[in-house]
Amino acid sequence: MPIISIEDIKTLKDGKHRLLGIDLGEKTIGISLTDNLWVVGTALEIHKRIKFKQDANHLINLIQEHNIAALVMGWPLNMNGTEGPRCQSTRQFCNNLLSMYEIPIVLWDERWSTKIADSAMLEMDLSRKKRKAKIDKTAASVILQSALDYLSL
Repeated sequence: MPIISIEDIKTLKDGKHRLLGIDLGEKTIGISLTDNLWVVGTALEIHKRIKFKQDANHLINLIQEHNIAALVMGWPLNMNGTEGPRCQSTRQFCNNLLSMYEIPIVLWDERWSTKIADSAMLEMDLSRKKRKAKIDKTAASVILQSALDYLSL
């Protein structure tokens, strides 16, 4: 399976499969999950990165456990919309993952996702320590929810 567009992902919606949202960081991977109807994206977990193969195997296990139809991968564009080194790293991660496990992947603009997640946690009056512990999985849920909102238009 290749990297596909958000429009192509609509054909995978069947009420049985879910989407997995990914916020790929250098040290951690924030992970979120939809319901079967693809209405709500919820923070699932933060995976501390080890080595690629172990990280990929962890994602593959989640894909199989949660009946995942596709991944919505945060696409770290620069603020001006251009691709930088983080995009290259994310694309390489996706290509390496695809060589181990075939699943559709959508690259979804993640600009502002961490800021939105942090603001939401501030509104919930979470301490800096609690926000830091949850920021990556919350950002993954923001990425996933923004893709879901786009799909529902």
